Amino acid sequence: MSWIQKLYETYDRCAGLEQFEDAPLMPVYHTEQQTHLEITLDSAGKFRRAAVVPKETIFIPATEDSAGRTSGPIAHPLVDKLQYVAADYKSFGGEKDSQHALYLQQLRDWEAVEPNPDVQAVLRYVEGGTVIADLVREGLLPCDAAGKLMTEWPPENGAPPPLFKSLTAKAGKRDAGDAFVRWSVETPGKLGSNLWKDEGVQHSWARFVSGRDGKKSLCMVTGEELTPAASHPKRLRHGADGAKLISSNDASGYTFRGRFDSSEQAYGVGSIPTQKAHNALRWLIARQGYKQGDQVIVAWAVAGQPLPPVIAGSDDLLEPYEGDAGQLFAKRLNNRIAGYAAQLTDREDIVVMALDSATPGRMAITYYRELSGSEFLTRIQEWHEKMAWPQNMGKDRRFIGAPAPRDIADAAYGRRVDEKLRKSTVERLLPCIVDERPIPRDLVQACAQRAANRAGQEHWEWERTLGIACALVRGSRKKKEYSMSLEEHRTTRDYLFGRLLAVAEKIEGHALYLQGEKRDTTAERLMQRFSDHPASTWRTIELALGPYMARLRSSRGGALHVWKTQLDEIAAKFQGDDFTRPGRLEAEFLLGYHCQRATLNAKRVTDSGEGQADATHDTTHQQGDL
Repeated sequence: MSWIQKLYETYDRCAGLEQFEDAPLMPVYHTEQQTHLEITLDSAGKFRRAAVVPKETIFIPATEDSAGRTSGPIAHPLVDKLQYVAADYKSFGGEKDSQHALYLQQLRDWEAVEPNPDVQAVLRYVEGGTVIADLVREGLLPCDAAGKLMTEWPPENGAPPPLFKSLTAKAGKRDAGDAFVRWSVETPGKLGSNLWKDEGVQHSWARFVSGRDGKKSLCMVTGEELTPAASHPKRLRHGADGAKLISSNDASGYTFRGRFDSSEQAYGVGSIPTQKAHNALRWLIARQGYKQGDQVIVAWAVAGQPLPPVIAGSDDLLEPYEGDAGQLFAKRLNNRIAGYAAQLTDREDIVVMALDSATPGRMAITYYRELSGSEFLTRIQEWHEKMAWPQNMGKDRRFIGAPAPRDIADAAYGRRVDEKLRKSTVERLLPCIVDERPIPRDLVQACAQRAANRAGQEHWEWERTLGIACALVRGSRKKKEYSMSLEEHRTTRDYLFGRLLAVAEKIEGHALYLQGEKRDTTAERLMQRFSDHPASTWRTIELALGPYMARLRSSRGGALHVWKTQLDEIAAKFQGDDFTRPGRLEAEFLLGYHCQRATLNAKRVTDSGEGQADATHDTTHQQGDL
């Protein structure tokens, strides 16, 4: 139950903090609701004024049943529909069944146990039975000639009243009974009058609900004797989420047979602690959770300090910047992590938690880790450093850094990957980030194979796959310490073959560009075959270069000389029988290919052989970029 302890502690430490005023934590035994009308009373419960309020979602007191009500008659204790609040709703022609008795009884029970002067003022007013009459007199509820509430507004009457615009039409009608009413009570000498913001009202309601049955038992979260929770909140991921983390509805006791006699013996959580813990989790998911269908991943500091995102690419962690070969990446990443570290102590508790559900009613914790602040930041930094590589996700998303786990799933299995497979991939990568586990080998191989097989991928998609594959290869081979720039001293077979392929592609691609032809080069078409049979395929590619070299010899002789020299230098670096022996290439060849291609595209070579900035950068497929 460590997770519920940490969430409970998070609630107590973050509730009411100034930095969270824009999205505060929900009080216990409350729910979110959009309201339509605001009625202002004096301290004696006398009507003063009313107004239609702009669309705004507020926290309102609720029971477990009323928070999840759909069509059944269950009253909220304070803020509710006119159908519940107004005793005179039916006398003004209301089409729904009046549920005023339910509302009134609950309000009376609350006031009797937990007296509060503002709640008493609301109770006195609604007992008077003039809510609809007062709203009609204020001009907020239009009536027809017979004095009945209007559900349709004739076009010839001009613009409809404000309340009509706020209510949702059902079968072409807008019933005033659906309008939610919130309350303000003006008391001499008291600054605040809005009851939905009044902490005294909120605490009064929480004490009333938690102490209704009177029995207490040991709470495993606080270690105190508290009123036990009979049920636990739902709607954690979104408003329609019916799955629960803690649930027991087995009346026969079969679930606990052989261990406990009842569900109460299996766990013991106080009513208010479980409310606080679930409210904190709901708040964290809404603020900073990663969501993919039913899957949710959230990381947080118990004391509320900001954290770098866990399931995100480096472009979400760092501001985009214009290109180098990664020289500034480590420095910028260090500065960013240092900014987070300045707000965290080494002993600050950090929690990483993943949730998912296989059925609509049950939710499971699929991953859970507790770390210190320094440990968490070190692991996030390590992930982004070891996975850093130039990424080309499209013209509006180019950066140096680590790809996001979702992008890795798309690169490994294609854009149309099954949602379950995408979720599974993200879940498998989470321990690689947080626990520093090795990247799954099958993911590296899947991305590398799709990067080598350009067929069936648009150019921008292949560029994305290539960058992600290189990042995975680099990140999965920490001992080899690959650089993001071209390593001319590296003489491994795979790396050198990748370099050869890039130079061949450049020679043919430049010749095609000069002729205005837009088609794949031989190197591009045979890339998959080249990765399986490099020696024999290179012979085919090399022979195909002849006509293109002849074209360049007359118009770009200096450039051709430089490129041919590069081919010779690369070929001379092969050791032993590395060039001729059979055997497919490892994924490392993508690194050599990508780095050599980036170097060639960064400069152009003139007829005299001098290097200049390349004005025709990546000309072969420029038209294919997004």
